[in-house]
Amino acid sequence: MTDTNTPAEGTKQSLMQTARAWGENPFTPTLLATTIAAQHMRPFQAFPMLFPPVLLFTSYANLQGFTTDSAGISAAWSGLYLLLAGRRKQPFMKKWGARGIVRGVTMGLCFANLVGGGLAYTLGKREEEEDDE
Repeated sequence: MTDTNTPAEGTKQSLMQTARAWGENPFTPTLLATTIAAQHMRPFQAFPMLFPPVLLFTSYANLQGFTTDSAGISAAWSGLYLLLAGRRKQPFMKKWGARGIVRGVTMGLCFANLVGGGLAYTLGKREEEEDDE
């Protein structure tokens, strides 16, 4: 009976590798677009509803092979939404209702997309760069 575990299989990913994988994943901007739409659809707010189509486009671009560029766009728009959502004040007791929890999840996803997408964009390679090597 031989041991088939190699050292590479047993190692855990570092935090930086996990964040980069999060930024390259096409599902995370879609999830963020869903939570933003759920929060601002009723009552309809036009300005925040500009974010879901852009985030859905980044998921589409990611699936078409533009992982680095879509990670950068997703990170930029997530950071912008986080900045704008952070400016709104919310009373303490409303933070624990359904809307407050969705808002907290949305802002958490924005931060995760900002960090992960920023790392994926910064450390990623485009197809033109890979052809040169």
